[in-house]
Amino acid sequence: QLQLVESGGGLVQPGGSLRLSCAASGFTLDYYRIGWFRQAPGKEREGVSCISRGGSSTNYLDSVKGRFTISRDNAKNTVYLQMNSLKPEDTAVYYCAAERAYYCSGYVRGYGYWGQGTQVTVSS
Repeated sequence: QLQLVESGGGLVQPGGSLRLSCAASGFTLDYYRIGWFRQAPGKEREGVSCISRGGSSTNYLDSVKGRFTISRDNAKNTVYLQMNSLKPEDTAVYYCAAERAYYCSGYVRGYGYWGQGTQVTVSS
């Protein structure tokens, strides 16, 4: 059974950091592009970052550029999202997604496998 499990969310003060993890089971992430998405209450799900299958290409939502970093460790079958300088507007449920394709995609329809999400709350 193909499964993605996110972890690392929580409550953090503005300016703080969190590292989200996305662990895959039942399949090898080596052949998949990975995206991180988020959805705040009352808003549509949006692409935050993605990494190509080989890891050579990454993309970021403009509002998180310079603060978030996506990386992958194929040996651990895990993808990470390091989030620094967090802001209250980063509050959302964060999802990782995978698709057996090479290039990055920031679109929800570009991914067929999804995790259950992890809550990130940035508040003082």
